[in-house]
Amino acid sequence: MSRRDVGWAIAGILIVFFAAMLAMNIVVTALPVIVGDLDGTQIQYSWVVAATLLANASSTPVWGKLADMVSKKRLFQLSNIIFVLSSLAAGFAVSMEMLIAARFVQGIGLGGLGALAMAIMASIVSPRERGRYAGYIGAVLTTATAAGPLIGGLTVDTIGWRWCFFVGVPLSLVALVLVHRTLKLPHVRRKVRMDYVGALLLVTASSLLLMWLSFAGTPEFFDWVSWESGLLLAGVAVILTAFVLVERRSGEPVVALRMLISRTTLLAVISSASIAVCLFGMPAFLGQYFQIGRGLSPTASGMMILPLVVGNLIGSLTSGRLITRYGRWKIYLVIGSLLLSSAMFGLSTVDSHTDLRLVMGIIFIVGLGFGAQMQNLMLAVQNTVAVTRVGQASALVAFFRVFGGAAGTAILGSVMALQVAGISVGQVNEAAGTATPEFADGSGTMFLVAACMTLPAVVANLLIRETPLRTTI
Repeated sequence: MSRRDVGWAIAGILIVFFAAMLAMNIVVTALPVIVGDLDGTQIQYSWVVAATLLANASSTPVWGKLADMVSKKRLFQLSNIIFVLSSLAAGFAVSMEMLIAARFVQGIGLGGLGALAMAIMASIVSPRERGRYAGYIGAVLTTATAAGPLIGGLTVDTIGWRWCFFVGVPLSLVALVLVHRTLKLPHVRRKVRMDYVGALLLVTASSLLLMWLSFAGTPEFFDWVSWESGLLLAGVAVILTAFVLVERRSGEPVVALRMLISRTTLLAVISSASIAVCLFGMPAFLGQYFQIGRGLSPTASGMMILPLVVGNLIGSLTSGRLITRYGRWKIYLVIGSLLLSSAMFGLSTVDSHTDLRLVMGIIFIVGLGFGAQMQNLMLAVQNTVAVTRVGQASALVAFFRVFGGAAGTAILGSVMALQVAGISVGQVNEAAGTATPEFADGSGTMFLVAACMTLPAVVANLLIRETPLRTTI
């Protein structure tokens, strides 16, 4: 492809990616109102997010494997169609169960868009140049994350929360046409041998583990040490053992566990899973803190989350350009992880009386630290594998990153349920603009748990070995 063709292809991918990320993040500030309107609970609040992440994580390796065997372009279009249809279903939801189910399907489409965007880029851009384009993807992700909560707040305050799911549909359809016309990606046909048994075992084990992380220790379900916990964990252990055995014998494994032998890949996976909660879980819980804990409107809550996105944007673009210019990447991972962990511990001190300007400043540093790591961890892994395996490598990192976010979100939802036991999540509807101090004070403990989750990333980034970036595909 010529440089111009590459530019158009990347532009088409970014537009689709933006539409999906916008639809994903627009729900952040709408969640308190949605859960209140559908008479949901704190656990269901977190599962609106966790269900999408679970499906995203479980389907990402499947998409990645298919990307190495069939047309990446057609798979990218298929994942976009799935995302559009599930968005419509979520918008028409009449119960929390229906909404969570629609969000699960939405996560399948999102898993394809995330894995295939990086796989397509790796097929047309060299690792040395990819730092710049990875920065563009990070920028689009950040912009959508910024616009999503703000547009979501405005939508809820004007025409209702259901339109939060409809607003991204027209843009997705336009982007679908653009990708069809602009992306010209040659493909070498291979016989598809998908590991369906492995995929089923992966989804089942992931679901059981997230159920345990969500429900254990909450008064309305069961204790950490109980027969229910033992049954769930035993099921997870048995299914994971079967999954590993199936994957080791499979010629086309759904998750290429052998890639974890590489020191760079293993440490990048640990780091990605560690920081993921700051991307996937934090916006939703920050929206709850601002709306229910501090009494702000959905629109104002969306404005308060903007520093997180601005910091992410700066960290992603700056580190990406510096990597392309100088070819060094480890330093940005180390600095980013230190900034992220420090800011998260600072966020754990917030309560119902904390100055909102201080909260916004801390959130900005959280975004800055995260932006310097996310895409660059993917870049480090892609640089160590052959182009014929880059789909599996990208999917492997994406899987652990998204599953880490799902697990973290489930844990934080459980922590919040303990902190605010007996308080209705939906009372923000009953007393709009009235702060509930218990939610704000309980958020500090929840943020402390999130801060501890980021510490493994600091260690992993310090131990990762820097290798020169290739200048060829």
